Amino acid sequence: MSILTKHKFIETNATLLLVLSFLVVSVGGLVQIVPLFYLENTIEKVEGMRPYSPLELTGRDIYIREGCYVCHSQMIRPMRDEVERYGHYSLAAESMYDHPFQWGSKRTGPDLARVGGRYSDDWHLVHLRNPQSVVPESIMPKYAFLEEKLIEPEHIEDLLATHAFVGVPYTDEMIEAAAADFRAQADPDSDYDDMLERYPGAQVRNFDGQPGISEADAMIAYLQMLGTLVDFSTFTPDASR
Repeated sequence: MSILTKHKFIETNATLLLVLSFLVVSVGGLVQIVPLFYLENTIEKVEGMRPYSPLELTGRDIYIREGCYVCHSQMIRPMRDEVERYGHYSLAAESMYDHPFQWGSKRTGPDLARVGGRYSDDWHLVHLRNPQSVVPESIMPKYAFLEEKLIEPEHIEDLLATHAFVGVPYTDEMIEAAAADFRAQADPDSDYDDMLERYPGAQVRNFDGQPGISEADAMIAYLQMLGTLVDFSTFTPDASR
C-alpha cells in the first residue's frame, strides 16, 4: 500500500482521522506546555522595570477608559521597519505589570511603546486639546476636557491593593503612601524623595501647568514614562531563553 493510499484511507475514515488529529494536537500541546512547568518565571527580569506610580496608574486607567488602546498599540515587533521607526522592540517584562496589557491589534495612530520623552508636556497638552493642530491628518477626537476635570486620590489605595492582589509587587508601604505619592508627583515643590525611592525614575512636575491635579496631569505622566524605564544602551538579552 503506497503512502497516498494510506493517506486516502485515513481521510475517508472519519473516526480514525479524528483520533490521529487528537494525538497530533496533544503531542504538540505537550511539547509547548510541559517545559513551562520547569521554569521559575516565563518573563525575563529586566533592570529598571517597576510598578506604575499612583499618578501613572491613574493616567493608565484614563487611557483605557477613553479607548486610546483601540487606535494605538504598545508593542513594537522585532522587525526592521518597526524598530527603525519606533525604537527597540518591546520586551515581555515591559508589560509584566499591565492588567490588562496594551499591546493592541490596530494602529490608526502610531505605536506608543516608546513615546515617553519624545514630546514635551506642552506638545501633549496641545495634542489632547486639538490633535489636528499638531498633526493635521489626525482623526483623533479632542480631549480638552481632561484638563478641566480635577481629580483626587480618593480610591488610589484600593486601586493599588487590587493590582497587588493579581501579582503586581505593591508593598503595604506603597499602598499606605499612595495618596501622598499621587500628590507629590504632580507637585515639584513637594517633598517627593520618598516617592522617588519607591518609584525610581518617576518624573515629578506639574504636567499640565495648571493649579490642582487634573486628568491631563495623570494621562501625561503615564505617557511620558512609557518606554523610559529600561536602559537599552546597556540591555543584553538573556541568551539562555
